[in-house]
Amino acid sequence: MKSLAVAFTGPSDSGKTTLILKVANILKSEYTLAIIKNDPSDKAIFDVEGKDSWKFAQTGAEVVVTSPTRTTLFSKHHKSLDEIIAMLGEFDFLLVEGLKTLPLPRIAIFRNKLNVDYFDCSDAIAIDESVTLSDYTIPSHIAILDLNNPEQVVAWIQKKCQKG
Repeated sequence: MKSLAVAFTGPSDSGKTTLILKVANILKSEYTLAIIKNDPSDKAIFDVEGKDSWKFAQTGAEVVVTSPTRTTLFSKHHKSLDEIIAMLGEFDFLLVEGLKTLPLPRIAIFRNKLNVDYFDCSDAIAIDESVTLSDYTIPSHIAILDLNNPEQVVAWIQKKCQKG
């Protein structure tokens, strides 16, 4: 099986991470997964001040921490998507949070209201009951998915990604 990818996008606190976790927990029974999360505001905390790995990173070096159960790269340099994928190795599905300029099948996540600015880069929207669809004109190419039904989202992903 060739690697397949899907991206999730949407405003802050819309439920992207929660949905990705639910989708990953369903897919992991049949597939190997990789997940990439974009942090456009550079807010994520990757290491704790004072720990050895943090001290090593302060030298400006590329730092890898390895243990029997994980390997983590701390890099001060931006990596392209291709470089990141090469580091990940083999996987069946890549789930991407953010990076809306990537040409991937994409689900936009919304709660309470839609932001039509996401329609141009999306193939589907996942919404909950707080969104009143009659308030919007949804382009015909956009599938409407239930944010609270991760099995439906997985079925859409499998169908959409197989088509290419």
